[in-house]
Amino acid sequence: MITVKNISALFVIGALAACSNSGANYQPVIDGPVGPNYGADLAACQGIAASQPVADGSTAGAAAIGAGVAATSSVIFNDNGDNLGEAAAVGALVGATGDALQKNQQKETIIRNCMRGRGYNVVA
Repeated sequence: MITVKNISALFVIGALAACSNSGANYQPVIDGPVGPNYGADLAACQGIAASQPVADGSTAGAAAIGAGVAATSSVIFNDNGDNLGEAAAVGALVGATGDALQKNQQKETIIRNCMRGRGYNVVA
């Protein structure tokens, strides 16, 4: 039987897996030769991306929206509020996870743009 706790654990595992090799650790795919400065350029670009916050006001907002939507949906679909707290907790986790994944994608974009600015032909 699938429970809210099992679903919560799956979201946490999924978020950790998605974040494991992304964000500021991202290494773009370069088309063509790379010069002797590639390592230093990549490290500098990754440093710029790493300086961006992991969580901010938008993370809290996403968690609050997720909690509200999940709690409301639980009441509407179950026609009672028995598991309202669990639904809100899962919703908050989903909202915060989604925001964290978006921030990692933004860090990858920062690295790609930084490397392009340094003259590399970044394809992915």
